[in-house]
Amino acid sequence: MKMQNNPHLHTAATGELVPKKEIREGLLIFTLAAIQFTHMMDFVIMMPLGPQLMRVFNISPGEFGFLVSAYTFSAAVAGFLSALFIDRFDRKHAMLGLYFGFTIGTLACALAPTYSLLLAARVVAGAFGGVLGALILAVIGDAIPEHRRGAATGKVMAAFSVASIAGVPVGLYLASVTSWHAPFYLLAGLSFLVLIASFWLLPTMRGHLTNAVPQNPFMVLKEILQKRNLQWAMALMVTLTMSGFLVVPFISPYMVANVGFSETELSYIYLFGGIATVFTSQWAGRLADKHGKHRVFILSAVFSLVPILLITNLPPVQHYIALIVTTIFFILFGARFVPAMALITSSVEPKLRGSFMSINSSVQQLSAGVAAFVSGLIVQETASGKLEHFNLDGLLACVVTLVAVWVVRYLKAVG
Repeated sequence: MKMQNNPHLHTAATGELVPKKEIREGLLIFTLAAIQFTHMMDFVIMMPLGPQLMRVFNISPGEFGFLVSAYTFSAAVAGFLSALFIDRFDRKHAMLGLYFGFTIGTLACALAPTYSLLLAARVVAGAFGGVLGALILAVIGDAIPEHRRGAATGKVMAAFSVASIAGVPVGLYLASVTSWHAPFYLLAGLSFLVLIASFWLLPTMRGHLTNAVPQNPFMVLKEILQKRNLQWAMALMVTLTMSGFLVVPFISPYMVANVGFSETELSYIYLFGGIATVFTSQWAGRLADKHGKHRVFILSAVFSLVPILLITNLPPVQHYIALIVTTIFFILFGARFVPAMALITSSVEPKLRGSFMSINSSVQQLSAGVAAFVSGLIVQETASGKLEHFNLDGLLACVVTLVAVWVVRYLKAVG
């Protein structure tokens, strides 16, 4: 029988039959993961560069917190605006357009010579990157059945871990031997290559347009904001994001100033955390599909309180102890994020999914920006260079996490 007439393909190693549909689905997830990798790399590289940026530009912790939050505030505004029209386009065309803008924004970050211009470049990158993340989740919701959505979300979210394993250490090394510009040059070049590959690999995605009735975009926005289930979904996103970003932006500066890490040693935090979560995020997705997304989220969130309190109260200790704490922190944060995003993606019907995920991304980015800004106001630098009051960030993050556990009980999957 000719290969093109055979609905299945044989694997070389086992001889098992693999449906072509599964191969196409796997290729789609791989492409989305590659886009997610560069998008997350652009975002996470800013945090470990904090000590160097604070030194090079002579800026305070508050100004560095604003550098982080500028990206998220920009993404929030862009997300709300894109919600008015994003569902009118083929997902592929929207993805390519957003990714092109993100690549240009990342290149602008690499070229920025001053704090002000870097801040402006982060605004541009955030405007495209924030919506890009929302669209990735919308595509997963459209293309992957609900009973496999947790596993698919876990695989794509594992791109964050890969960014931590490979991207952050490489970026920090380049920054230490050259300058902070180097990681952004590398990322811009990689993004351009992924953009070209995505043009060929992403399929046309117009299923959400089938039988769609043209509506006033503001009425669509009103419909989304009035749905009770979607209100709970956004509340979950607010609490989940704020509990993370009250802590995450200042992990690197705290490890350098208070625990005794050098700037070059920061890469080990992200290396070990990334290696662990690239596996545990996928396990969390499969467990969520098997045992229930609500249950896995609640257990992960409650257990995450321990590393939050440990990491924000960590005294000068041997590096291996600090690395154990930070790795557990990343594992449990990833384990709670995957089922939460699968639940949020499933909380909205397909015809509204793109618009809702854009709004939800705006809520996420706005929450991250507010949390990073508040964290920057709480944390203070002493005359000796130590950071104080980071423990207050940890306590506040724990309270917000418990609110998220309460919120998730009211969220229902509908599509």
